[in-house]
Amino acid sequence: MLPIVRPIVRALTRPATRAFAGMRLEHTLPPLPYAYDALEPYISKEIMTLHHDGHHQAYVTGLNAAESSYAATDDIRERIRLQSALKFNGGGHINHSLFWPGLCPASSSSAKLAPGPLKEAIEREFGSLEALQKEMNAKTAALQGSGWGWLGVNTSTKKLEIVTTANQDPLLTHVPIIGIDIWEHAFYLDYKNVKAKYLAAIWNVINFEEAAKRHEAAI
Repeated sequence: MLPIVRPIVRALTRPATRAFAGMRLEHTLPPLPYAYDALEPYISKEIMTLHHDGHHQAYVTGLNAAESSYAATDDIRERIRLQSALKFNGGGHINHSLFWPGLCPASSSSAKLAPGPLKEAIEREFGSLEALQKEMNAKTAALQGSGWGWLGVNTSTKKLEIVTTANQDPLLTHVPIIGIDIWEHAFYLDYKNVKAKYLAAIWNVINFEEAAKRHEAAI
């Protein structure tokens, strides 16, 4: 499993295990690795504040509540009922914990795809970064409803592939390298209902240095 993902997954699963011993540890909202206005003009401070402090915090709160309820009951029917809340809120927590460090200010050197294994893999699988962006934006925009667009490493072939997940489902079939949140709360205040403009803009603040580290660990 990818090193950067492993501690996130452990953080999500460990409390549920310890809950049965009366030692449940609550999940917490990770801080942004940059200022709320650092991604402007591509993503506004207002969006970042609402998205991080509001929506991500809600997933953390919902996950803690679902785990607490799960640990408090021995009723199988009730535990089955709680699975959807665990999946939704747990997935939201995982996805956003990957999303924030996957972005960076456009002026940062990290926002440029540097020569190396990731650049070579992108050019080998897609022809160019521009071709990847075009294909990933098209597939992400075509996702009906809310969800995520991902560039991930196929764990069997070690090749880069574009996949989407619905709602807050985490990416389990591939190792996530780049993730794009296509929920309306990620862009509506800035781009209204024009997903294409948001998808074009977000590439200016993709943290390719972080993506390269994830790719290197995955292969």
